[in-house]
Amino acid sequence: MGPLLTMSNEWSYVAALVIGILFGFILEQAGFSSSRKLAGVFYGYDFAVIRVFFSAAGTAAVGILYFDYLGWLDVSQIFINSLYLGSTIVGGLIMGLGFVIGGFCPGTSIAAVAIGKVDAWFFVGGTFLGVLLFDLGYPLYKGLVNGYNYGPVKIHETLGMSAEIFISLFALIAVIVFAVTALVQKKVSDPTKTY
Repeated sequence: MGPLLTMSNEWSYVAALVIGILFGFILEQAGFSSSRKLAGVFYGYDFAVIRVFFSAAGTAAVGILYFDYLGWLDVSQIFINSLYLGSTIVGGLIMGLGFVIGGFCPGTSIAAVAIGKVDAWFFVGGTFLGVLLFDLGYPLYKGLVNGYNYGPVKIHETLGMSAEIFISLFALIAVIVFAVTALVQKKVSDPTKTY
């Protein structure tokens, strides 16, 4: 039991590049290179983003669970980032605000740049500017960034339930969200459509 593929570090970079290109292609094909489509979730006329994220998270969770059950993957070997609560909240607020204002997240902005969207260039430029400002000001807020470290947190363990029950509840919530968003989307017309 171990990783699905074993390869040298050099080939790992090649695999990461290929996976990244495929991921960007899938984002673009799903319409995620359109800031109007992405912002639609905040305005209630397009919920594709929520559906895709629920589908991706659910598929990954079920896949990992089954791979572990079949002995193809040792989940204890999967690295889980530590939860730094303060920086997670501040970073989430900044990224969420940027998402609402710009209509992109960092990944979707790169997919939009790849197909020549001008607004995405501004967003990517703002991302690099933000990274530079973060680096320059790091000593000022180093305590917040590294503070409130709760270690690797798993939601199902925090809630006191098994991974199987949690994933089942997650799938049920996803189905409910899909149904509710479909009803809302039927009632609200897309303001970006021209008739």
